[in-house]
Amino acid sequence: MIAIAFGLAFIFGYLADRIRLPPLVGYLMAGIIIGPFTPGFVADSGLAAQLAEIGVILLMFGVGLHFSPSDLLAVRKIAIPGAVGQIGLATALGVGLAWLWGWSLGAGLVLGLSLSVASTVVLLKALEERDMLNTAEGRVAVGWLIVEDLAMVLALVLLPALAEVLGGHAPGAAGDHGVGSDGPIWLTLALTLGKVAAFSVLAIVLGPRVVPVILTNVARTGSRELFTLSVLAIALGVAYGSAVLFGVSFALGAFFAGVVLNESRFSHKAAADSMPLQDAFAVLFFVSVGMLFDPSILLRDPLAVIAVVALIVVGKSLIAFGIVILLRFPVGMGLAVSASLAQIGEFSFILVGLGLSLGLLPEEGRDLVLAGALLSITLNPAVFAGVAALRKHLQAKRPAGVPPYGWEQFEQLQSSLADARHQAEEREKEHDLQIQALAKTFPVLSLLDAHEQERLMMLFRPKSAVPGERIIRKGDRANAMYFISSGAVEVLMDGQTIRLGAGTMFGEMALLSGQRRNADVAAVDYCQFQVLERRDFNQFTARHPALRTALIDMAAQRRKMNQQDAATDDAVAASESAA
Repeated sequence: MIAIAFGLAFIFGYLADRIRLPPLVGYLMAGIIIGPFTPGFVADSGLAAQLAEIGVILLMFGVGLHFSPSDLLAVRKIAIPGAVGQIGLATALGVGLAWLWGWSLGAGLVLGLSLSVASTVVLLKALEERDMLNTAEGRVAVGWLIVEDLAMVLALVLLPALAEVLGGHAPGAAGDHGVGSDGPIWLTLALTLGKVAAFSVLAIVLGPRVVPVILTNVARTGSRELFTLSVLAIALGVAYGSAVLFGVSFALGAFFAGVVLNESRFSHKAAADSMPLQDAFAVLFFVSVGMLFDPSILLRDPLAVIAVVALIVVGKSLIAFGIVILLRFPVGMGLAVSASLAQIGEFSFILVGLGLSLGLLPEEGRDLVLAGALLSITLNPAVFAGVAALRKHLQAKRPAGVPPYGWEQFEQLQSSLADARHQAEEREKEHDLQIQALAKTFPVLSLLDAHEQERLMMLFRPKSAVPGERIIRKGDRANAMYFISSGAVEVLMDGQTIRLGAGTMFGEMALLSGQRRNADVAAVDYCQFQVLERRDFNQFTARHPALRTALIDMAAQRRKMNQQDAATDDAVAASESAA
């Protein structure tokens, strides 16, 4: 099943990309083809559901891993009220549609929420293709979707608690981990929010203290696959633990795991190493969603499908545009945000699955949401093209020298975005400067590329020493190599004293020879060292023979200089004695 799913997903994803559609459309089509509602091969729906669950966890982990509080704060004046208002109004329209079809309030709420949230995957792809990702409009659209995602995370937490009140059944009846619904609704909600708050506090307080320690120790092994495995184990483990211990959803646990990891210095490496698996299971998630779609809904109830698509493409867009204008931002930004939100995707599928498991949403609702997703994603490039043409037309009609509507608000937004971008660049620059300073201070490390220098930095243990402190004692076993970042040390060997300052290193000779220390080393100043322990030294230099050879040559040169200095001292002593 997995081989066929990946194969068809690749074929249809490639075809979708060739006709300038998001590959997501192709993945859904692959699922439809191997689903039970189309002739031919039918995949194992049970296995697909399990793989889809992992896909949901990794999708939410990715959302948390890329969550940027600074970016959200920069656009908060438009993104927060805009997203909240748009979700509320779009959900109300969904409830209205459900009422017309004779559905329950719970079904309407799930339908409305599913139709109110856009796909982050589709949006980022669309913005990248149009080179809009770093524009003000693109940053606002992304911030808007971040707020939508956070709101949907809250919805995933609250829906199980409200299921019975809305006409569904308790989460336990569906086999989920959830909060019991015995007692008043206010008590159920209080227990649910209390457990979420307890889990959030625990994750925020303990996470930054525990996760970096784990990843640091794993990174020291030098095993890339073990590091990737540790990242996935943290994501899946936190998700599972949050469900079992606190009764919150797997999705929320995975999201917090990503947020915690995003705050550590390993976030870039974790994102890069886990991305292939995230992508693979995300593809299986979309394929499994496609398997649930019954294409006959297009013939059985075309008017309902049209209504759903109209709500997504037209209704949501008009709501978003109106909110942007009411917030006194330019018309061009309103049009760009409207086009960005005129589709639905991954969160919609997660909500639909939850609604079905709680008995809130009928299967017809699932088919309508999936049809709306397929058609809105397919139409999204045309919506962007139409919006671009309309923006050019409006710009051409605006009198010369007259600033556009909302220009003052737009300038303030530009200033906030510039500040956020500057802070992000400073953080990146500080990280890059640390790597550059490492190679500049210790020229031998210029043999490594930037990626390997960064890996070496993760292996270093910082150490300090005060004047007079003994760092190495003659006769000890060699346990580490020392890089002097600042300060100076004196090496006492065979009656000679050698002074080493910042930018030099010591302790590598015994590591390379396997013998005991042959000198005493003491600090003569306040020193800062970067220490590379023996195991890390051996593993790292084994992977970089050029570096090991350079260290061997340096050790040989130092040994030769020491011998020459000793011979010179002996000769001087002999001449003085003869005199």
